[in-house]
Amino acid sequence: MNRRPATLRGIAQQLNVHVSTVSRVLNGTLDHAGRAASKDTIERIRALAASLDYQPNTHARTLKTRHSREIAILVPRLSDIVLATIYEGIDEAASARRYTSFVANTLDRPERQRELAERALARNVEGLIISDVHCTPEPGFLEELAERKVPFVLVSRRRGNHCSITSDDEMGGRLAAEHLYAQGHTRVAVIAGEAHSSNAGERAASFVEYYRERGIDIAPERIITGHFDTQAGFSIGERLLNHPQPPTAIFAVNDFLAIGLFGAMRNRGLVAGRDIAVVGYNDTPLAPHLQLTSISTSMHAQGVRAVETLLKRIAGEPVASHRFPALLTVRTSSLCRP
Repeated sequence: MNRRPATLRGIAQQLNVHVSTVSRVLNGTLDHAGRAASKDTIERIRALAASLDYQPNTHARTLKTRHSREIAILVPRLSDIVLATIYEGIDEAASARRYTSFVANTLDRPERQRELAERALARNVEGLIISDVHCTPEPGFLEELAERKVPFVLVSRRRGNHCSITSDDEMGGRLAAEHLYAQGHTRVAVIAGEAHSSNAGERAASFVEYYRERGIDIAPERIITGHFDTQAGFSIGERLLNHPQPPTAIFAVNDFLAIGLFGAMRNRGLVAGRDIAVVGYNDTPLAPHLQLTSISTSMHAQGVRAVETLLKRIAGEPVASHRFPALLTVRTSSLCRP
């Protein structure tokens, strides 16, 4: 027969102690438990609870205390290995601090971001980590959250003065440009990623600025935006390679765009590092296997730092944005001269 779930009141009756004592022992921290009862009573309560497989009613506790120990993470797509790696860092850091994290895919649509964030807040999450922010000049949902005093931290992307944990994407774009320029490449192109994404914009802009500082203007038709995926890398690569004077070097602002570019090159019998120099971004686990020169963004560390920063904000402590330094790893994909 199915046994009814154990309750605080049932445990209290069996041990002949007050239900509030049982509650403080099983639902409070160890320090609180120490003040709630003697050591012998605490051990008896915990032993009986374990034998009855007592499970605390977290929903009821949340309604009473307004502390859910839950945080929500909004990402464009968790299928993106960069965001998945960042989330691994978030979940690891949250679990270490006895918080539960759950993730929602917004598909990079602002209206869906708002809907999912409001659903999360309705279940009393303590804060939000947001990685799908769009760079627009008009005030939006983030500004509303700030006015409502909702604790949140941005990760991977930035917007205005909101607290964010990111890679130094301006530094990364310059590293890519410096590397290709040093190899002698002046006819270069950029597969620039999403136009609304701060990280893509900063990577592309700093790359272009580096060349401009050296008297080389990259033509607009050689700076092409698109989704952060292999299909976009392939189709943009086709456009660039169809030009009467194709670039001798191409900077892709993430590794999946670079991988798609590899496909377009392969269709023409071209090889990265032999015929065209290619640099990617994020240094995903695929990059070493493909000999793709890429730039590390400390993905896992971004997730850990985002949790640490959010919990400080929840606690009312001062917080500051942080940018992890970019690191260029050179592999054979970029080791050719024009």
